[in-house]
Amino acid sequence: MKNKVATLADIEKLEQVPIEERVVADNTYDMIRHGASIDPQSPALSFFMDGAAYKESETYSYAEFLGEVTRAANMFHALGIGSNDVISYLLPNLPQTHFVLWGGQAAGIVNPINPLLEARTIQEICEHAKTKILVALGNVPGSDIWDKVEQIRDQLPELKAIVRVMGSSEKAAGIYDYEETVKMYNTASLDSNRKIRPDDFASIYHTGGTTGTPKLVPHTHFNEVAMAAMVVPTWTELQAGDTFMCGLPLFHVNGAVVTGSIPLSIGAHMLLLGSKGYRDPGVIQNFSQIVEHYRGVFFSAVPTVLSMLLGALDKAADISSLKFLLCGAAPLSIQLFEKFEEQTGMRIIEGFGQTEGTCGSILNPVDGEHKVGSIGLRLPYQQAKICILDHEGHFVRDAEVDEIGSLCIKGPNVFSGYVEERHNQNVWPQPGWFNTGDMGRQDQDGYFWLTGRSKELIIRGGHNIDPASIEVAAMAIEGVELAAAVGQPDAHAGEVPAVFVQLREGGQISSEEILSTLAEQIGERAAVPKQVFILEQLPLTAVGKLFKPKMRWLAIEDVYSKALESVTKKVGLLTVSVGEDSVHGTLATISLNLPAGEDIAEVNRQIDELLAPYMIRHTVKIADQT
Repeated sequence: MKNKVATLADIEKLEQVPIEERVVADNTYDMIRHGASIDPQSPALSFFMDGAAYKESETYSYAEFLGEVTRAANMFHALGIGSNDVISYLLPNLPQTHFVLWGGQAAGIVNPINPLLEARTIQEICEHAKTKILVALGNVPGSDIWDKVEQIRDQLPELKAIVRVMGSSEKAAGIYDYEETVKMYNTASLDSNRKIRPDDFASIYHTGGTTGTPKLVPHTHFNEVAMAAMVVPTWTELQAGDTFMCGLPLFHVNGAVVTGSIPLSIGAHMLLLGSKGYRDPGVIQNFSQIVEHYRGVFFSAVPTVLSMLLGALDKAADISSLKFLLCGAAPLSIQLFEKFEEQTGMRIIEGFGQTEGTCGSILNPVDGEHKVGSIGLRLPYQQAKICILDHEGHFVRDAEVDEIGSLCIKGPNVFSGYVEERHNQNVWPQPGWFNTGDMGRQDQDGYFWLTGRSKELIIRGGHNIDPASIEVAAMAIEGVELAAAVGQPDAHAGEVPAVFVQLREGGQISSEEILSTLAEQIGERAAVPKQVFILEQLPLTAVGKLFKPKMRWLAIEDVYSKALESVTKKVGLLTVSVGEDSVHGTLATISLNLPAGEDIAEVNRQIDELLAPYMIRHTVKIADQT
């Protein structure tokens, strides 16, 4: 019987055993071997391709799963991969993805890449990671992955081979059919005879974001096995044989760790919810039946997914096997939280984590008090504190109880620095302590509360406004599903608050009504939004996080379009498009047609004059009239 972990004192008691004695192995390959030794014939991985046909699945026992991981490692070794070489992959959620992820770590370093990124961004990630082998889905209907591979393959100087999953070989071109090639290798042991060290790099994950080049975060083998060892003692109800359902992508640490390495370390059963995960409408529609059929015990999701699952809940299905779920990445409204728990009978565990901390750092205790709105207590062995920093990110002092400051973390799961040194500036306020970029406070019981992102603060005439204060008030309005506050350019104050809102299904509330309600509910006058944008769906990253940069860009587009109305009347057609820029950070592109007789220099002068009060850089593009 495991001891329940309910308080900070329980966590401190767990820490009396050193983390080195708590990990089941000091590298991910031996961690999987440990999980397989518990019951080699028990199911390790099940998979169905399509949520509409969820009963048509294939299952690998632990013995088979370990064998596939081993032969993948041997294939990579034979293709020239050493311990410091990088294997990147562009794959949906498939059994082969797991074999490449873990087999690649046994041979070298694995770099999972979001296949939804633009080809140019994928190329830049591979260049910075120094990709030697690229594993990618073949030319499969409905997927553009292979098209992207074709665009970048000749632009990668370090690339030696491409392994194509669900596709044929072209060995003269250095392309190998995964299914055909991997069968040539043994499943019993590593041909390399490699002794994997705990400080060897296992993986390089990229941080979230849909434009620009994401930052690359390397994890050691010990980072990854420690992460599992930090979580498992706190989830006392989960055990070998339980089914962990994975609907988040395997290019992201949540999918790979929470529903990957953690169940593998205890001999539990992983269920891949189709190749598209939660993006498959069949998975959402049939989720209750999937739980009933596979006796799902646990899953991880983001608030947007929970909202969809709640709408598709089948009350006739037996979902009593579910114990709890992990929810993070975005604020969870109290209404959604209470409604989901009430209708499903399971507990929602809110938490906080980052790629830089391997995955998780702070969670509400499964067995303890759940303070709704709090991200919870630090995990065992995870040092976490609120720091007061100066304007350059340097440490000044530790914060007092309930004093807002910067959330910083340190521990065996925390990475040692980004691949590119330029990203490591001003993120380490003290040796080993990483500044997460989140603002928060810690209460007297040790629970942490996020108050916003430091770089997301809205600065109105020198007055700092926490967007969370607006978002909480907006999400409390009846009919509002999601809300995100951002800074909108203002000619006088520099920027003012604007709020983007996604309504619940059937919601009829207007932007004027929302503004009126917020004016009443938000006590700080400067924090009352100047504008409300109602969108059918708020912009999200590939893993379901609210993508605030896009909302900032939309707000800028609105302001600049209104500021340029006089020019629009003169030229007839003018559009504003805002996006990320590698030099200026953000750039507004003004595109227009120049009517005959109009002086281009005069039009540019008018645009410059009208946009002079704003800080966002702009450029003008004249449409070709020929």
